[in-house]
Amino acid sequence: MNILVTGARGMVGTALCANLKNLRDGKNRTRPGLRIDKIYEYDLASTPAEMEDYCAKADFVFNLAGVNRPENPEDFMRGNFGFTSELLNCLKKHGNKAPVMLSSSIQATLAGRFAGSEYGRSKLAGEELFFSYSRETGAPVYVYRFPNLMGHSRPNYNSAVSTFCWAVANDEPFTVNDRSTELELLYIDDLVEGMFDLLEGKAQRCAFDGTETILQADGRYCCVPVTHKVTLGEIVDLLAAFKTQPETLLMPKMPDGSFAKKLFSLYLTYLPAEQFKYPLKMNVDDRGSFTELLHTLDCGQVSVNISRPGVTKGQHWHNSKWELFIVVHGTALIRERNIHTDETVEFRVSGEKIEAVRMIPGWTHSIINLSDTEELVTVMTCNEVFDPARPDTFFEPV
Repeated sequence: MNILVTGARGMVGTALCANLKNLRDGKNRTRPGLRIDKIYEYDLASTPAEMEDYCAKADFVFNLAGVNRPENPEDFMRGNFGFTSELLNCLKKHGNKAPVMLSSSIQATLAGRFAGSEYGRSKLAGEELFFSYSRETGAPVYVYRFPNLMGHSRPNYNSAVSTFCWAVANDEPFTVNDRSTELELLYIDDLVEGMFDLLEGKAQRCAFDGTETILQADGRYCCVPVTHKVTLGEIVDLLAAFKTQPETLLMPKMPDGSFAKKLFSLYLTYLPAEQFKYPLKMNVDDRGSFTELLHTLDCGQVSVNISRPGVTKGQHWHNSKWELFIVVHGTALIRERNIHTDETVEFRVSGEKIEAVRMIPGWTHSIINLSDTEELVTVMTCNEVFDPARPDTFFEPV
């Protein structure tokens, strides 16, 4: 399959082309039914001759080109309607009835706050041109009215989320006029997956009631149903937590598929290179060091423990706290004793065969570096973040 992508250098086009190339090159094997041969990337720097060539050869067209921040309002119609007309005429010229996808906007509903939107009117005109083209030629068309998109794009342009991410990551000032303002956001990775569904013939059809998307099997439009409705206040509060994470070590809850998980990924793309690395507090004594790596709200913490040759650490027990010890370098003897029955167990472990050993509540435990020359490196997880006011840790030799 040869695919033409117009607007290939925009936010959506850049992400889509990169991921189409992953499919083409066999790096992404999640869509075994899709075979991508050539990807034609068309953008402002492309030539009319390239448009002719691409329209003659394409088996599928993603029309992502458009204008959203022109100097003059009339440029909306010229950019969004005019280019669409040129593209469809070129396909007709070559007798190419390949399926065509149109990236439109929720503003094309002209409903609610979008009433009177010049941008919305230009997008609506492009939609109608698409539907007319389909009736005339029989070519399948797929019109997507996207909500606010959330991906890496130029700050201070047309995405509040991108602007906030950039500002927080780079310590730049920004203003939130109304924290209660709600946005419906579509994350760029979800959009790309939706385009892959389309290529596989699994487009989600829909209709619109004002600006609300209504899933409908015979709907005139298409949509990517995975969106998030969040307020500006929720966005900036999450970003503030992300900003302080290197100091607090606390990672906000980020369940799979959640808005927070997607926002954190986007936030990281705006970090200046010098912030890719950040220091951690090493608690050092003559036995070695102990460094906390990560705290979570509901899954405890992760730390790394380094023991010098021959050193014994631990010698304590917990009422409710439990841990996992995972030796990743060196050789250790882990000993545990039930404080009530004096039952004992021992485990010899090493980085040569990585294993996890549970530290059980009510069992005092220790870890001994068996080497006379090498340091012992152990990753330790605990089901709760250490609280010095309630340590639940009691000294007792094994």
